[in-house]
Amino acid sequence: MRKTLFPLLAASLIAATPALAQDATGTGLPADGIWIMNSLLFLMGGFLVMFMAAGFCMLEVGLVRTKNVSMQCTKNVALFSLAGLGYYLIGYNLMYPLGNWSYGSDEAGGYLGAFALAAMEAVSSDGMTTQDDAGYASTGSDFFFQLMFCAATASIVSGALAERIKLWPFLIFTFILTAIIYPIQASWKWGGGFLDTQYGFLDFAGSTVVHSVGGWAALAGALILGPRLGKYKDGRVNPIPGSSIPLATLGMFILWLGWFGFNGGSQLAMGTIGDVADISRIFANTNAAAAGGVLAALLLTQVLYGKVDVTMVLNGALAGLVSITAEPLTPTIGSATLIGAIGGVIVVFSVPLLDKLRIDDVVGAIPVHLFAGIWGTMAVLLTNSDATLMGQVIPIAIVGGFVFVTSLVVWLVLRIVMGIRVSEEEEMMGLDATEIGIEAYPEFGKGSQFI
Repeated sequence: MRKTLFPLLAASLIAATPALAQDATGTGLPADGIWIMNSLLFLMGGFLVMFMAAGFCMLEVGLVRTKNVSMQCTKNVALFSLAGLGYYLIGYNLMYPLGNWSYGSDEAGGYLGAFALAAMEAVSSDGMTTQDDAGYASTGSDFFFQLMFCAATASIVSGALAERIKLWPFLIFTFILTAIIYPIQASWKWGGGFLDTQYGFLDFAGSTVVHSVGGWAALAGALILGPRLGKYKDGRVNPIPGSSIPLATLGMFILWLGWFGFNGGSQLAMGTIGDVADISRIFANTNAAAAGGVLAALLLTQVLYGKVDVTMVLNGALAGLVSITAEPLTPTIGSATLIGAIGGVIVVFSVPLLDKLRIDDVVGAIPVHLFAGIWGTMAVLLTNSDATLMGQVIPIAIVGGFVFVTSLVVWLVLRIVMGIRVSEEEEMMGLDATEIGIEAYPEFGKGSQFI
């Protein structure tokens, strides 16, 4: 049987070769094949971006103190789940009105999507025979992919406000952010809204739409919440070391890996040779930008402080990744490296700037996602000839103003209604003991000794 099967298999492969070569040099895949490949790209990109949730979690637990590790784990699991519910019930339809992610003419240039509870369901294969029956790709794969971006936005806020915020007010804010605030502004660009149609705003994978949005929300929260106890005292900035540099480093590498899905998946097509070539270029540029951010932070901290600051190096990588996210396709690898390097420089200088302003950001989320996000969106002008100065600046301002003001209002309402900050005694004891009830490292004793 085996002797008969192998020659037959070899003959079929040889016979298929001309047809494959003809597809590669001709029109490419048939319509249903393109639909399958596009859907597959969304699904693969989506689960890579989903893994970024683990990266954010590990980065945060490594940069907070031991007494607050369980709290960060809880917040990250809960926010990811709340994002899934809020985006399903409300957010997807606000971002892509009534699940129409093909941007019908009735919705183009709009300012607000459609309020409709649970109108989207994943497309099944029943009755579908061609791409035309199903659209550009499966609705379920698009929903899954876009949901992961939405959840990543909330993760940015979590780290910045760590070690002093109550759990439930944070989760309420997360639901509002992922169900309403993020989808509305995302629809202005990715849902065919006015930033896209009127300004020609270019933001390939979300330096502004995702990262600066998380940064603006975090900044509003940090201003309302105030700094941690002892962070700023007698005119001095007191560093508060995290619990585990190895975990923070692991988190950074997981985020770096997930970014290939974040940027590569945003090509939104994988059905032609050109699409796959573009995805490959995006991967290469994404990696180069991260490397540039690392090396810039590495060298700059050595020059400024006389020794390397590993937390700056970790955030340098992330800033490089954020910086290239607005346009990962058009730069050369060298240009991508320089764009990422400038992101690393921004982090090194903006972290102490925030400390001078007494804005306490535990993990450096505001410099990484907000400041580098703004830089990355402006850097599109350097490599994409379709970008215009006002077409980038005005949307940055519109999105920033909308997200910051709405987030500020939500944080203020939460502070008035239920309070958002734990008591001084609870903060000194640690949120693991007071908010969660289970310490992450009980063998080290009570968290109250780690103040």
